[in-house]
Amino acid sequence: MTEIRQILGDLGWEIQSMREAGIAVDIVEDGTTFEENALIKAKAVAACCDDIVLADDSGLEIDYLNKEPGIYSSRYAGEDTSYDIKNQMLLDRLRGVPREQRTARFVCAVAAVVPGQEPMVVRGTSEGYIGETPAGENGFGYDPIFYVEDLNCSTAQLSPEEKNARSHRGNALRLMREKLKKSVDMTRFMPYNRFCVAGERRSEAGCGSVWLERLVWDQEAAGSNPVTPTQSMRV
Repeated sequence: MTEIRQILGDLGWEIQSMREAGIAVDIVEDGTTFEENALIKAKAVAACCDDIVLADDSGLEIDYLNKEPGIYSSRYAGEDTSYDIKNQMLLDRLRGVPREQRTARFVCAVAAVVPGQEPMVVRGTSEGYIGETPAGENGFGYDPIFYVEDLNCSTAQLSPEEKNARSHRGNALRLMREKLKKSVDMTRFMPYNRFCVAGERRSEAGCGSVWLERLVWDQEAAGSNPVTPTQSMRV
């Protein structure tokens, strides 16, 4: 949630997780692309509220392996399989493959469902390559084997600030932030007294996340300016 709050902070919204907002829903992710799965999750959460919902789907694509593990990144080799094992399996499949053929990227699709509008979807990526061995302690999931080209180190060796500055999710969130600024009329949500945006991380891999953020309008505090959001959440 920290990355989401940092990137969407200039919108003036107070951000909550789905758990904090009291929304629990089982979601079947049966799409064939990151974009389709992000939309499936956003629509599922939107069906539980009258607010704007934002959700994502993300994963790792390795070009030499026909973009595997792709949308199955969190389920690759089984959901209960540790990432130490998943990473080693990928390294074994790439044994002997030269660096120029080990190109890869983290992908994140973010979908927004706004009541009365067509859904919006954006894609953010972080380009790199798969290293020969795992390295670093700062990341999770596939971070130890995903190397950044210009720094020649894994994303698990980056500081949180360095990672956020170039992350696939960060790139997608920044694109969605600009779309929301341009296309959402805040005044339309006044009858509901709140404006929700979606998600809660459900996977240590950083894959298949769903978030929920909420902005509550306080009409009493706003007085004669009813479209001014309060800076604190009231439920």
